[in-house]
Parts: sequence; structure tokens; C-alpha cells
Amino acid sequence: MWSLRWHISILVVAAFTSVSAATTHLDSLLLQVRGDDTIFLAYLHDVYIYPPLVFKNKRQETFYWKTVRDVKKTLPYAKLITKEMAYADTELAKLSTDRERRQWWRKFERSLFKKYEADFRDMYASQGRMLMKLMDRENDRTSYELIRQYRGKASADFWQFIAKIFKNDLKEGYDGDDKDRIIERVINLVEAGQL
Repeated sequence: MWSLRWHISILVVAAFTSVSAATTHLDSLLLQVRGDDTIFLAYLHDVYIYPPLVFKNKRQETFYWKTVRDVKKTLPYAKLITKEMAYADTELAKLSTDRERRQWWRKFERSLFKKYEADFRDMYASQGRMLMKLMDRENDRTSYELIRQYRGKASADFWQFIAKIFKNDLKEGYDGDDKDRIIERVINLVEAGQL
């Protein structure tokens, strides 16, 4: 019995050493000792099982794979923008006057443009539309509402007008249960690492 415990201890040390060297997620591997038993606990990702897709024609298949491409490209940006917005909200709440808020916002906006403009310029129009949908999914607010919150009603109305010219709608929300269910399926599979 002592030999088995010694081997398990070596395995645990080796596992923690390899985990700490490869990643900083030390909490993903847990060890629990109950009497003479040693139990390893690890977090497993959700696994999604969907019925196989049957495409009626080549057009549907092309739409699906473009959706996969667009989600993979824009989902990390939607999550990143959500974090940036949370940071901006906390910083803006600390400022007392509207003038200070406007000055801080202009500076922050310029830094965001410097950081991400090249990435967004490389996106296709379909990826821009996908990003708008994913932003609504992440924040429960449409792109129109977000622009209105940070830039004002006049700016939001202007960009809604421009979007309408290109047959888009900033006020369109995300509906993962009905019209955007394929997108929701792709998001779940991408987040789970299955796609």
C-alpha cells in the first residue's frame, strides 16, 4: 500500500509541475484524500450533442460553414469588447462631471481604435453583422442601444441610417431560440471545442 501511495504522490507532483509549466489554471486539477483513497477531480467541458445537419442544397451548406467561420473570428472580439465595456463603465462611474466623462471617453476610444482598428478592417461584412449579433448576445443590448449609451442618440440614429443603407439594422436583436438557432448551435460547439 505504501508503494502505491508513493507512486500516486509522484504522479500528483508531476501533474502539478506539468500543469503549472503549461498553464496558469492550477485549479483545474484537484486532489482529494479520503482515508486510504486518493481521488483526482478534474473539470470537464460541456459536450453538446445535436442531431446531424442535413443540408437541402449547397447554398445551406455554404451558409453553415460561413457562419462557423464568422463565429470563430468574431466571438473572441465580442467577449473582449464586453470586458472593455465593463472597464469603461466602472471608470466612467468614478468621474463626477459630464466634461470629465467625455474627456475620458474620447481618450479611451482613441486607444481602442489604435488597438483594434486593423483587426476590424480585415473583417468581412458578414463578420461585422455577426459581431453585432454576438454583442447583443453577450450584453443583452442591441448595437443601437450600445451606441446610444456611449455616443448619444444623434450618433446612434446616424449609424442606424448608414446601416439601413447597407440593408442592416442596428436595432435587430439576437434570438438564439428561433431565427439565430444555427448561430447558437455553432457558438456552443465552438466554445466547447467541438468545432
